[in-house]
Amino acid sequence: MTEIKKVAIFGAGVMGAGIAAQVANAGIPVVLMDIAAEGDNPSAIAEGAVDNLLKTDPAPLMHKRNAGLITPGNIDHDMAMIADCDWIIEAIIERLDLKQSLYEKIEAARKPGSIVSSNTSTIPLAQLIEGMTERFKAGFLIAHFFNPPRYLRLLEVVAGEHTQPQAVGTI
Repeated sequence: MTEIKKVAIFGAGVMGAGIAAQVANAGIPVVLMDIAAEGDNPSAIAEGAVDNLLKTDPAPLMHKRNAGLITPGNIDHDMAMIADCDWIIEAIIERLDLKQSLYEKIEAARKPGSIVSSNTSTIPLAQLIEGMTERFKAGFLIAHFFNPPRYLRLLEVVAGEHTQPQAVGTI
């Protein structure tokens, strides 16, 4: 079974940022990734999400210092930051084409044995992994957090026919 020592989250919207806050609340370093912003700072979207966590009420962070465990990044320049992550969570818009495109990038950058999950509540797992490698399918599941993650302590986990038991047993 893999110990979760570092997590990556793709999607710095309300859900992704909230999940990042909850991971940080557990004392685990987290990389928060989003699309590259235009202008001088391509990680501005993820950085803005971390800033918003400090202002949101009710507070997603148990302590403001937990924001220091969140490292912002962007998909175009920072995929290498996920190479040492044990759990990679996708929490982007509910579009199958965008999710599958992101999964291809994740598959190229992730370490062996890492778990990849989607926070989707609408797209079937079989559709999400269609066309992906056997390695990807073996480590993939749905881990659907409820919003806001800190206050609704409910996590729905859905394994697929290809998901290896060690992936589910880790969550």
